[in-house]
Amino acid sequence: MLTLYDCATAPSPRRARILLAEKGVLHHSVQVDLRSGEQMGEAYRRINPQCTVPALVTEEGPVLTDNAAIAAYLEATHPEPPLLGRSALDKAEIASWQWRVEFEGLLPVADALRNSSPAMLNRALPGPLDFAQIPDLALRGLMRVQHFFAVLNEHLAEREFIAAGQFSIADITAVVVVDFARAVKVKPGDEHPHLRRWREAMQARGTMA
Repeated sequence: MLTLYDCATAPSPRRARILLAEKGVLHHSVQVDLRSGEQMGEAYRRINPQCTVPALVTEEGPVLTDNAAIAAYLEATHPEPPLLGRSALDKAEIASWQWRVEFEGLLPVADALRNSSPAMLNRALPGPLDFAQIPDLALRGLMRVQHFFAVLNEHLAEREFIAAGQFSIADITAVVVVDFARAVKVKPGDEHPHLRRWREAMQARGTMA
């Protein structure tokens, strides 16, 4: 059985957790305490030298240490339901929006939080190395997140899902981005009716824990 090294309060492993739930894949879950720095300890470094979560131990043995690899593996081993698309064009559209949600949404939220939170002093980037905070990156991150919410709201005006007319990995990542943005006090408002409607529909799926 698969083993997911997880953290219930972190956005990145949540993406893997939702993907596993949508695929209906049984797995063991091991919590990693990021607040205490467990991910930096020698025991976890032996599992994932990158000192990040998620990490998925496959049935074949190798450990996958990023969401892109985990998604590719699960799509190949559990092809139904297809969350990366069926046709060539659907796969391309989903991949494009997945990239946009990560680059225009997830990374700016992370920049805003990691470059401003006192709890992340000298931890402006995840991983085994320490990096100093850059306050200007936090300010830019906030502006980028607010712009992304406006873009996503407009995109969803006549759509049920983000890409290819189907629930996909792009929706999973976007749910995590929208919820993660609360950590920097950004959330959909009255000016984002389509984004709010879509988020409510995603919650009704029952897999967004």
